[in-house]
Amino acid sequence: MRILVTGNAGFIGFHVARRLLERGDTVVGLDNVNGYYDPALKAARLRVLEETEGAIAGRYRFHRADLADAGAISACFSEGRFDRVIHLAAQAGIRHSIDNPGDYVHSNLVGFANVLEACRRQGCDHLTFASTSSVYGANTRMPYSEQHGADHPLQFYAATKRANELMAHSYSHLFGMPMTGLRFFTVYGPWGRPDMALFRFTRNILAGKPIQVFNHGNHRRDFTYIDDVVDGVVRASDHIAAPDPGWDASSPSPATSQAPFRIFNIGNGKPVGLDECIETLEAALGKRAIRENLPAQPGDAQETYADSSALFDAFDCRPTTSLRDGISRFVNWYLSYFGIS
Repeated sequence: MRILVTGNAGFIGFHVARRLLERGDTVVGLDNVNGYYDPALKAARLRVLEETEGAIAGRYRFHRADLADAGAISACFSEGRFDRVIHLAAQAGIRHSIDNPGDYVHSNLVGFANVLEACRRQGCDHLTFASTSSVYGANTRMPYSEQHGADHPLQFYAATKRANELMAHSYSHLFGMPMTGLRFFTVYGPWGRPDMALFRFTRNILAGKPIQVFNHGNHRRDFTYIDDVVDGVVRASDHIAAPDPGWDASSPSPATSQAPFRIFNIGNGKPVGLDECIETLEAALGKRAIRENLPAQPGDAQETYADSSALFDAFDCRPTTSLRDGISRFVNWYLSYFGIS
């Protein structure tokens, strides 16, 4: 298939694009390679994609463009029809959204609207897009299910991603466009984002600097390894969303619709305390952390815990990577990437 992957210089988008190229698809990548975190890491990911067998065979093309530039998005789509669009580009980060909400309006709202419009005009068979576990917000029912409400976000970032889900459903209903949204739970692994806790902890532990442990380490997170997430993304994209024949307007399911629209969690289903995560990282590095215990930050959820049974039932897809194995693989990549012996 010919597939557009937005955000392919980013963490998840890079891995998805590489997987698609490895299985023989033609991939068009689109990313603005912004400076939210070190662009050198994004450039290194792009070099890996350019060196894949698929790219060498001419099955890869990259557009450097901003999602909010409607003309650039239109030009990308004008080069040929996409069988699938996998939309992973977004302004990420919870802390950043508190001080810079305009960045999220620009990329996550205006940018997503441009992608929806381009897909509508072209008649794309299926749009799969990234959401986040953060949409569950103030909900304290565990595990998080797609059947739970998601109307009380705790951060502006989460609010924009919930808005994406609602925008997608409106287009799906109005124009019959198949849409699948995926709520990611604390994704980690090789080539991960430097602003994420695991990356920052690793950097500081190796440098002998203190790590900032918010909420005194009492958070619990559903850490999900990148390869497991990519499996879910690719399988969801391959299976075109269809209307739910059992959808009841008097008691509607928020995860399905009478339109061709679906929402799925992608999480490991095994929440781990932050203290345990740090201990596992210390074991992988062979070095103890210097901890600076701090109060919880504004907008932080106490716990995330995914019920991903719907994903398994739909696509026979279940995350399997343990935290110990996942952190070990991340550490091996980190040491190799930064040339640390």
